[in-house]
Amino acid sequence: MLKKNDEIELEIESFTSEGSGVGRYEGMAVFVGGSAAGDRVLAHIIKVKQNYAVAKTLRILRPSENRIPSDCAVSDSCGGCAFRHISYSSEIEMKRDKIENTFRRIGGTDKSVDCFIEAEELTHYRNKAEYPVGFNGRLNIGFYTRHTHRIVDCEKCVLSAPEFSDIVGIIRKWIIEFGIPVYDGESGTGLLRHIFLRKAFATGEIMLCLVINGDSIPRSRELLERVLVIPGIKSVVLNINKNMTNVILGTQCVTLWGEDYIFDELCGVRVRLSPLSFYQINRAQAEKLYGKAAEFADLDGSETVLDLYCGAGTIGLSMADKAKRIIGVEIVADAVEDAKFNAKLNGIDNAEFYCMDAASAAKMLKDRAERPEVVILDPPRKGCSKELTDTVSEIAPKKIVYVSCDPATLARDCGRFNEHGYKTVKLAGVDLFPRTVHVESAALLIKE
Repeated sequence: MLKKNDEIELEIESFTSEGSGVGRYEGMAVFVGGSAAGDRVLAHIIKVKQNYAVAKTLRILRPSENRIPSDCAVSDSCGGCAFRHISYSSEIEMKRDKIENTFRRIGGTDKSVDCFIEAEELTHYRNKAEYPVGFNGRLNIGFYTRHTHRIVDCEKCVLSAPEFSDIVGIIRKWIIEFGIPVYDGESGTGLLRHIFLRKAFATGEIMLCLVINGDSIPRSRELLERVLVIPGIKSVVLNINKNMTNVILGTQCVTLWGEDYIFDELCGVRVRLSPLSFYQINRAQAEKLYGKAAEFADLDGSETVLDLYCGAGTIGLSMADKAKRIIGVEIVADAVEDAKFNAKLNGIDNAEFYCMDAASAAKMLKDRAERPEVVILDPPRKGCSKELTDTVSEIAPKKIVYVSCDPATLARDCGRFNEHGYKTVKLAGVDLFPRTVHVESAALLIKE
């Protein structure tokens, strides 16, 4: 029987949805971090449960043909990437299988992925990064180790925009030189919590946001003198977060220098971005995802489109020139204001936006006997409530275009719609997050 601290040899057969390799020892599944399907490894057992064990790789005894050298010094300990040690073709195969297996297991259907859109860029694609700042005998700025709040020091992330490394390096020296107090999550003391960075890839504009446990920062003039040498900086903002919470951003922003916003362009729509705006992290792949959503919607100009969970309105606004009317719904008030501003900015006059939860909005339209021909769903990871799937089904649109960041909740919700007579006729995968476990998917459902 396995026990903690045992060292065993394993053949790695597959991957979990979290990116760990899976082997079997005397019939028990063993999840092994840092391994690849096809590896034979020497594994150290770190946890044993009734039906499975967790281990870490001590040594690769025979490497998989899909294994490649990692191009990141901290990829084994950082919680960001899971697949830096395997080929991209192998990663794509796993992500496609993940979507299809999830639909079989949860959705109860053998629906296959009709197309999978791979990423062209595997590095420096992230337009946003959030670096926690901490002190544990030394200053640490980087990312959390997976499933912990221990910060792995990492200034040069290979996923993020290249300028971010230079900015973090400048801030690191500023903290040390002027003794800027950093936040301690256990005591709730200290000032600087996170460095939040955004880049608009289409325009080159960069926003620096410092998340602080206070109302102001000392030595701001010296900080500005240093960071403003970085090309593209348009906005330096303080975000006030005095709560003892794991939530990164507070609700109050104060502009320290420059503009309150930066501007990007997505699918031909100019978009205003604040620290609190939701925006897809991979702009190039987001354009392909939204293009696939538009292809699924297949609008001819006569349709009313209900865009639920619309955020800053990007999906709906990108389809506005092909629709009779766009109705966007979002529960975050700041996002609704962004959506209204973006519509005006782009001269789009056939879009309207409401600040309310998706289920209430769907019910409002049902009560008003409004029947949008197309409903777009782009919910958070938890997916749609049963109340929402029931109400949308009662509205009875001809098509539902469902964009999802979690295949499990997509499969579940497609199953719920199926009970109301909707069939999943198309299913696509889009890799917005190469080298990580995450995958986006989109489904077209049509009333049978």
